[in-house]
Amino acid sequence: MSKTLRAGVIGAGVFGGYHAGKYADARGADLVAIFDVMPEAAKAGGEARGVPGYDNLDNFLSAVDIVTIASPAATHFDMAKACLSAGKSVLIEKPIAHTAAEGAQLVKLAADKKLIIAIGHQERLVFDAMDLLDTPETPTAITAARMGPWSPRGSDVSVTLDLMVHDADLVLALFGRPKAANITAHASSEKTDLPDAITAQIEFEGGAQARLTASRIHEGRERHMEITYPSGTLKIDFVARTFENNTGFALNENYADTPGGKDPLGANVQTFIDAVSGKRSRPAVTGAEGLRALELILAIDMAAGF
Repeated sequence: MSKTLRAGVIGAGVFGGYHAGKYADARGADLVAIFDVMPEAAKAGGEARGVPGYDNLDNFLSAVDIVTIASPAATHFDMAKACLSAGKSVLIEKPIAHTAAEGAQLVKLAADKKLIIAIGHQERLVFDAMDLLDTPETPTAITAARMGPWSPRGSDVSVTLDLMVHDADLVLALFGRPKAANITAHASSEKTDLPDAITAQIEFEGGAQARLTASRIHEGRERHMEITYPSGTLKIDFVARTFENNTGFALNENYADTPGGKDPLGANVQTFIDAVSGKRSRPAVTGAEGLRALELILAIDMAAGF
């Protein structure tokens, strides 16, 4: 009989609450603890889930086997390093860290300790539900936009790290993770000193191209992607959860009714649990894959002058 893992969530904010709720429905793990650096938030987060709320990290880590890190992006490295050093596998909300050097250090630390790092790129579960990660062709071009109205949440990092990083991960997965050969980018800042809206044109080794747009100062909410293959084009509307397919590929039009399509966050939490318990060979998105997405995003920021 497999062991039921004791799960803890770092971060008692909105997204931490989402993750805590997914553990309630997950198989193979029970939520047993919430951590937040603010004592009041830790107490409230724990009370909301009926578990202890900790503001002492060492005490929290002694109570859990696995950890979701859903604290602000700037804290991901310190929190993940502490968890891995204590022997705990982690699911880190995107991005994996704030810098590529930090991300690389986490990937190495996990490998040295034979622990799992999973990254919160939930859209990968949607692509898996579509059967889009096993197509017989590699795309030649991808255009994607991920835009929404202003919200203070996530404003501690650029819009690339907050929103575009999802599409960066998807592009790399679809293209087979090539290196970027050339990047041009243009950004604007209205609400913060960081990019609040940005468009990037990326040319990859081998000739594939991607055009990515992200904005957190857009009037409405848009999430869409157009993928061009030698045999046709696929257009995806992530908000409506629909797609138009003239490629001839046998994709799952009912993907929104599958676990990954209906609840990608819950599916990602479940794959993390299954990877730690040995039921899966890997999580949906590995630490190394999260690092590659981060490296691409930071290169886009640099190309835009940030």
